[in-house]
Amino acid sequence: MHSIMANPLLQIDSLTKSFGDLLLFNEISFGIAEGDKIGLIASNGSGKTTLLNIISGKEPYDNGRVVFRNDIRVDYLDQSPSFAPELTVLEACFSVDNETVKLIAKYEEIMASANQDGLDEILAKMDLLNAWDYEQRIKQILTQLKIIDFKQKIGELSGGQVKRVALANVLIGEPELVMLDEPTNHLDLEMVEWLEEYLSRNNISLLMVTHDRYFLDRVCTSIIEIDNKQLYQYKGNYSYYLEKRDERLATEGTEVTRAKNLMRKELEWMRRQPKARGTKSKSRIDAFYTLEEKANKQRDNSNIQIAAKGAYIGKKIFEAKNVSKSYGDIKITNDFNYLFTRYEKMGIVGNNGTGKSTFIKMLLGEVEPDSGTFEIGETINFGYYSQDGLNFNDQTKVIDVVTNIAEVIDMGDGKHLTASQFLLHFMFPPEKQHNFVSKLSGGEKRRLYLCTVLIKNPNFLVLDEPTNDLDIMTLNILEEYLAGFKGCLIVISHDRYFMDKVVDHLLVFHGDAEIQNFPGNYTQFREWKLEKEKIEAEEIKAEKADKTIKGTTEQGDNKKENKRKLSYREKQEFELLEKEIEELENEKKDITTQLSSGTLSNDELINHSNRITEIIELIDEKTMRWLELSEI
Repeated sequence: MHSIMANPLLQIDSLTKSFGDLLLFNEISFGIAEGDKIGLIASNGSGKTTLLNIISGKEPYDNGRVVFRNDIRVDYLDQSPSFAPELTVLEACFSVDNETVKLIAKYEEIMASANQDGLDEILAKMDLLNAWDYEQRIKQILTQLKIIDFKQKIGELSGGQVKRVALANVLIGEPELVMLDEPTNHLDLEMVEWLEEYLSRNNISLLMVTHDRYFLDRVCTSIIEIDNKQLYQYKGNYSYYLEKRDERLATEGTEVTRAKNLMRKELEWMRRQPKARGTKSKSRIDAFYTLEEKANKQRDNSNIQIAAKGAYIGKKIFEAKNVSKSYGDIKITNDFNYLFTRYEKMGIVGNNGTGKSTFIKMLLGEVEPDSGTFEIGETINFGYYSQDGLNFNDQTKVIDVVTNIAEVIDMGDGKHLTASQFLLHFMFPPEKQHNFVSKLSGGEKRRLYLCTVLIKNPNFLVLDEPTNDLDIMTLNILEEYLAGFKGCLIVISHDRYFMDKVVDHLLVFHGDAEIQNFPGNYTQFREWKLEKEKIEAEEIKAEKADKTIKGTTEQGDNKKENKRKLSYREKQEFELLEKEIEELENEKKDITTQLSSGTLSNDELINHSNRITEIIELIDEKTMRWLELSEI
């Protein structure tokens, strides 16, 4: 399928790639125009990352052409970015190969030398690329991505933090075309929603691989699918792709396999989702407060129905009694109590660092609480999928990895699957089952790890970030498995779509041992939270307006009690800072104009350049102090 357009940013023509006798794709063609936001969908091992690596020049290809428009700025976030470990976070941001960083380096080189040739051109480009406050902007994006220690060494960061530093570098470079490989991995929900909004708002052209289906639905304007070594393009978001894919398969008259049926179920699920609502009344929020009682009643009824199907799990699951845990000043839980009931499907959400994984490890007995206990029922057999559970011998065959655990799995209702049938169920065809693990892609290894957890036939599944690096088809298979799972489930995930499909209520970790039990899925929680914040903001606004109108002494005193007054010296400092910041901003503007004028002598250029660096640092420092005082 060809996609030819006038003056595209990128054009791929008849591209073919194979590894030995494994053909990934054959003569695929597509183009990316300005403003396109394209999601790339394919099963693990079909060549998604390979395609991005080919386009970025990291991998060769067999035949075809990859043609960029002249002078286009392109940046690529790969799955596992790396920086020199001895660099600080800020130094790493100035070590990347983007146009602005090169320009700043060139400018500093000219200023340090006696030869000022080409300075006028450099200054004009500095203005054009807004390079003077590059450092401040990179700090802002890093802060949004929860990287706040700019002097910390890269070698001290986790893999997820390094990926966030790399993501910040891609965004700050403002390239015309951005390629992102699983950008939402290692981001908490708040960061995912920030990135979603950032990419939707900015006029960047995107080509990205992600399994986050809400992200695909809300950001992408086009979907490309690699299926059976061919490429298909759909001019719409994820919902549109599901509909048109279904139509394509119907018109082709293709045999409806299990995988195609799964995607039809996915389409039905998407169609059932409520569209974004407009304004909501307070009665909608009030309904959430009565939801818990209803949810508990529903759970009791469903227990009777599910228990009758014969999945053996005792009445006692687990009870957390007065559990407290902290690391230094960081509190995870404080006197936490919870009674987990049969067939409960709980999701755990919260920002990174709030203690979700620690909570799970306490439940599993891997970490001891400081005080309190977890009492586990005698019939409980945990199956644990951890973030760092990949630990295979690469020279073992895929089938042997699973048969070393169990040769047959009992699916209930008298049904049994052999290890080979179970692997086939999770999209490992016979030829792949007899391959060595070393030949699997990263996503396929994750899928195999999932099989090793499920083949043990646990009655209580604990899944910590199971969706990272899994393709959408595998997620559908896992979601179908969990829907029919006759046991208990706890899932930690930042995948909002996955959580909406598989859990019936949430534990929300807010940090500092504040844990909220919410009786609904993630989308319901998000709606509840936004509406609650809106109502609270309106109440505060109304309260302030009321106080302003009445203007009584008593109300004035109350206001003072709620907020510590600025001291006389602080008030003077606050007023002075406002003037100083304004003066510095004006001076920065004047110097920038002079630097661009081309009329300054060499000495004046050096002095002005040094001064503008000082001004930017002073503005930063004084603004921080102004913010501190404004919050008192």
